[in-house]
Amino acid sequence: MLHAAIDLGGSSGRVTVGELVNEKIVLTELHRFKHEPIQSNDGLFWDWQFILDQIKIGLNKACEMGQVETLGVDSWAVDYGLLDAKGELLAPPHCYRDGRTDGVMAKLKNELGVDYIYGKTGIQFIFFNTMYQLFVEKNSSIYGRADKFLMVPDLINYLLCGSISTEITNASTTQLLNVHTQDWDWELIEKLGIKKSLFAKINKPGEQVGQVVGHGKLDSIKVISVGSHDTASAVAGAPLGEDGLTAYISSGTWSLVGLELTKPVTDKKAMEFNITNEMGVADRIRFIKNVAGMWLLEESLDYWASKGEHYTAAELAKAAAELPKAAVIDANDPIFEKPGAMPERIAMLCEKSNQIVPQSPAAYARCIFDSLADAYVKVLAQLQSAAGVKINAINIVGGGSANRLLNQLTADATGVPVYAGPSEATVLGSILVQMQSVGLINSLAQGRSIIKNSITQVVFTPKK
Repeated sequence: MLHAAIDLGGSSGRVTVGELVNEKIVLTELHRFKHEPIQSNDGLFWDWQFILDQIKIGLNKACEMGQVETLGVDSWAVDYGLLDAKGELLAPPHCYRDGRTDGVMAKLKNELGVDYIYGKTGIQFIFFNTMYQLFVEKNSSIYGRADKFLMVPDLINYLLCGSISTEITNASTTQLLNVHTQDWDWELIEKLGIKKSLFAKINKPGEQVGQVVGHGKLDSIKVISVGSHDTASAVAGAPLGEDGLTAYISSGTWSLVGLELTKPVTDKKAMEFNITNEMGVADRIRFIKNVAGMWLLEESLDYWASKGEHYTAAELAKAAAELPKAAVIDANDPIFEKPGAMPERIAMLCEKSNQIVPQSPAAYARCIFDSLADAYVKVLAQLQSAAGVKINAINIVGGGSANRLLNQLTADATGVPVYAGPSEATVLGSILVQMQSVGLINSLAQGRSIIKNSITQVVFTPKK
């Protein structure tokens, strides 16, 4: 039996199938595609129909391989679509980097109080959170006709099987879920003036939400609610121990640096550190902070390409490894929040802090990697202080785990060993949950043991 994972990132997507063979999960990637948001007069939107078409191409390829028993969808956080009373999508989902929420976070923090919002939701304050998007949505032309709002993976589930519900890991990123009750925070929603009727019932990873219907040979595939926030699936797919002493970094466009806890921490220290408490698979808490991640390098590559200079991330990482450590900037500076000319912004911060401006793309890459490692150290210190734990290892997962230079810099900077891999943690986490839903795997711990048996991790020890 095959299990299909639809994994959507902010710039690409893929469809992969997995099966359990000799106590190992064997993956086959069937379809990968790039996508990017489209700017219109009404704002920045995802290329929604293209994304849906690519998903169906991948799922049809999966069916050609054999019988697909289940599928699961994960994506980036915070973005959503609005359905009318007839179940029609009113508009493509906005991209979280749209400027429509500018200034809204500061306004609501001032009106409702930081303590009030954080104490209920435990969520990091970021300008694009769903809370701020829905608040400004009230002024849109489609809000009056909206009957339900669904996060991106839930919207895809709905379009495949007709089920309307919201999976909890992505719901927790909205800043509208009460992290203590694990339900929508109706009091907060009321204070924001958002229609309560928009909110669908909550489901958890492992629940079957329906079967595909109306899509030809895809029909009857079981649609399983997985950790629909991609980081939730990535953490589930990281072979962490049960002692909670291994930190994780989900390294991609964003670097999500975190600890796995059994209970949320929403006290003043956690709030002041702006740490997020997001729900995870098996009722775990993802105690996380966002770091800019490969976004800085991806945008830099686009910048150089626009000037006729074409490089790959792998090429620059290899060249950067031959260079000494030089300038280190704040990778989380707000100047990096929006797309654009990252090298110019890095140069500006270097000049501002009286550091030497990088003189080549490789030097910029080295600056980015050193700056990310420095950010990891600071964030991990905050996480450990707030949670009252001391880590003894770091597991880096996701595409960024293949960056040997950054892995070594992270080990050197933090002083603890770094375990790199699996690079496909998100897909593995999705398939783990799907397999558990049909009885092939008994628990998250057993699934992680199988994942550890399925991969080869590279260990980076700190250099003196």
